[in-house]
Amino acid sequence: MKKILVLFAHPALQKSRVNKHLIDGLRDMAGITFHDLYHAYPEFDIDVEQEQALLSGHDIIIFQHPFFWYSTPAILKEWQDLVLEHGWAYGSDGNELKGKQFFNVMTTGGRKIAYAEDGYNRFTINQLLAPLEQTMFLCKVIYLPPFVVHGTHSITQDKIITYKKKYHQLLTLFRDDQINLDKVRKLRYLNDYFE
Repeated sequence: MKKILVLFAHPALQKSRVNKHLIDGLRDMAGITFHDLYHAYPEFDIDVEQEQALLSGHDIIIFQHPFFWYSTPAILKEWQDLVLEHGWAYGSDGNELKGKQFFNVMTTGGRKIAYAEDGYNRFTINQLLAPLEQTMFLCKVIYLPPFVVHGTHSITQDKIITYKKKYHQLLTLFRDDQINLDKVRKLRYLNDYFE
C-alpha cells in the first residue's frame, strides 16, 4: 500500500462550495494523511523539519487547493520556498523526493472552456501549472496531470458529489498501486482516467 500525503491549502474554507466536500472523509481513509496547512500554520511559521519528515514518509504528494490567480494559495508557495531545500529536495545531493509521485487537486470558478489558448484565460491549466511541473522535475518527482473541478460558482450539488466520488476513487487506486501510470501521463486531467 502506498502512503498519500494531501497538503491542503484553502484560506477561506468556510466559503468553499466544493473543497469542503472533496476533503470530507479523507481523514478516515487508510493510507492517507490529510494535512491542512492553514490550520497547522495560521501564522505561516512552517516547521521545515516536520514537513520534510512528512514528505519522506509518503510515496504520493498532493497539493489540494483552489486555483487563485493562476497559482496556489500563498501558504503553498511559502511551503515550497522553505521545505524544498537545496541538498535535500534538489541539487546533486538532494534526492529525498526522488521517484515520488505528485499531482494537484484544484478547484476553479472558471469553466473548462475558459482555460484554453483561445479562451478567456489564454492558457490551459497545464500551461499555468508549468512552474510546479518544473519544480517537481528539479526535485526528481514524477509529475502527473491535475484533478480539476471547473465552474465552482455554478456547479450543482449532484456534480460536486460525483467529483468527490471520482477523487476518492482515484486516491484508493493510487494508494493500492492500481493506477496505470503510462495511461495517466497521457491525460490532460486525472478526471479523465475513468473514461
